[in-house]
Amino acid sequence: MTTTTLHVSGLTCANCVKHVTEELTALVGVREVTVDLVAGGTSTVVVTSDGPLDPQAARGAVDEAGYELVDD
Repeated sequence: MTTTTLHVSGLTCANCVKHVTEELTALVGVREVTVDLVAGGTSTVVVTSDGPLDPQAARGAVDEAGYELVDD
């Protein structure tokens, strides 16, 4: 198992968390997604997957949900 930490901006509520979680969970190999919501700031998203998470796929999933992946 691999754990990847992402930083996402634009999340403001539980519904936002739901959208990001659904999109990331749909990626192949993703087992679990947890979000530490910081409304109006940068939220921390932890993705647990079978192997390394493809950065482009993660960015695409976050974009599809309507939010922005913040580069570290």
